[in-house]
Parts: sequence; C-alpha cells; structure tokens
Amino acid sequence: MWLRVLGSAAGGGFPQWNCGCPGCRAVRDGSRPCRPRTQSSVAVSADRRRWYLLNASPDVQRQVESFPDLHPRADRGTPMEAVLLTDAELDHTLGLLLLREGRGVDVYGTEAVRSTLADGTGLLRTLEAYCPVRWHPVVPDADVPLADGLSYRAFDVPTTKRARFGAGTEKGRVVGYRLTDERTGRSVVHLPGVQDLAPVRDQLAGCACLLVDGTCWSDDEMIRLGLAGKTSREMGHVPIDGPGGSLEQLAPLPIERKIYLHINNTNPILLDDSPERRRVEQHGMEVAVDGMELRI
Repeated sequence: MWLRVLGSAAGGGFPQWNCGCPGCRAVRDGSRPCRPRTQSSVAVSADRRRWYLLNASPDVQRQVESFPDLHPRADRGTPMEAVLLTDAELDHTLGLLLLREGRGVDVYGTEAVRSTLADGTGLLRTLEAYCPVRWHPVVPDADVPLADGLSYRAFDVPTTKRARFGAGTEKGRVVGYRLTDERTGRSVVHLPGVQDLAPVRDQLAGCACLLVDGTCWSDDEMIRLGLAGKTSREMGHVPIDGPGGSLEQLAPLPIERKIYLHINNTNPILLDDSPERRRVEQHGMEVAVDGMELRI
C-alpha cells in the first residue's frame, strides 16, 4: 500500500493567513529552517492507480496538482475514488465543494458526520446542488473492502469537544481509520484528531504505521501565546508534551513508523532546529511534511 501526505498542517495551514506567531513569522521571512504546509489530508492506494482521500481539505486543488498520481488520465476523469471523512470539521470537509466539477463524489462518513454536513453546516446540500453525491455510511468496527485488496475499519474516537452544530453527544462525531492491505496483512492507522489516546490504544496494535494528531506541543500552548482561551485537550487534541501527552504514550509502542500530522502553526516541532523537534525525533517519532510518501 502507498500513502502520500497531501497536507500535514492543522486548520489554517502553515503559515496561517492571520497569524504572526513565531512559527508563522519564521516560515514567511526565512529566519529559521521550516517548510510551509497545507491543511491535513492523506491519499492512500493499493496499486497507485486508484486513490482514496482521507479528508478533503480546503487546499485540495493545490494538493492534487502537486501529486501527479492524482492528475486526470482523460479529458474529464480522476484516479480519486472517494473521500473518507474522520469528522465534519471545516478543515477536513470544505475541499468537498472544490470537487463539484466531477461527475459525482463518493463520500464515506458516519451518520453523525452526515447529519452535521447536511443539517448543520449545509455543506452536503450545497454540494448536491452541483453534482451527485454518493454517500457510503461508515459503521465503526466493521471491516469494509475498498478496491484492489485495500480495506478499512473505522473506530470511534471519543471527544468532549463542544459541537458547533447539534447536541454533539452521539458516537461517530470523530473516527479513526485502520487501513489494511489484505495481500500483505499490513495496516496503517490514520488518527488526525484524538483527545485521549487511552480509549483507542487497542486500535493501534499490530499496525505498521501510525499517522497521529500532532496539533499542539503543550496543552496550554494557545492560551500562553494569547491566541485562544482553550487548552489543546478542550479543542479535542491530546498535546504532544507533558504527563499523559502523546509522546510519552506512543514512543514506547513497537510501531515501525509513528508520524505526527495535523500540526498547528503554533507548534514548535514545525521548526526544524527547535529543541521540541529534536525531542520528538530522539523518541523515534517523525514530523510529517507535505509530499511525504510511504510504502507500507
């Protein structure tokens, strides 16, 4: 199975258009080594012919153009088979509207995600006014074949993050995906948003690669910088550092590749020369960058 990290940043990208934090300043003026990043999305394929997108970011057009495997092979066509959604967040779904020129869009998502996109944001109804939308219900803990020996199993990712639309108490608001190449038995777990790793630890067992939430370095990062009034966990993301942080929990796990993505522009691991980046790498973790390719 092949994976391509199309975008590795959290919502807003890196730099974020209205942010002057140290990282955003550095990527703009070149004062420290770092690379710009678009908003989080991953492409996966069993054969490099048919590709599935894990989330559709607002940067999807630029991401498709940057990856020749996703370029059309006819006057009108695409090797993109479908989009699998982990949640209904705007930075993971706005890209669906940019796919409206196609002959239709296949979308996989839970009932909670469908309800939010249809009745909350209205995004699904808007997209349906432009092209056919073929909705594929995602049921956690069910093994589902995709194509060419590729299959997925979604799993619920509990969150107490306040829902902007609806009551937000139902299961399925956030899911992770375990993608498996049935020919080799090797799996990848895609988990770009997780508030607490404890309930999902068993889903990581035996996987060869983990793409995991790296939004904030510290729990109080946004508060300390004066950019928000909520902690990382209150925003639905386990921090990397500190007691109970993801670095402490994930570094000991026997997973071949453990890669942070969905990284907020304030996170110092985006700076190649930061002590936080060195700590991550010393513990056997990697930091995703746009264009990273993996063969699992």
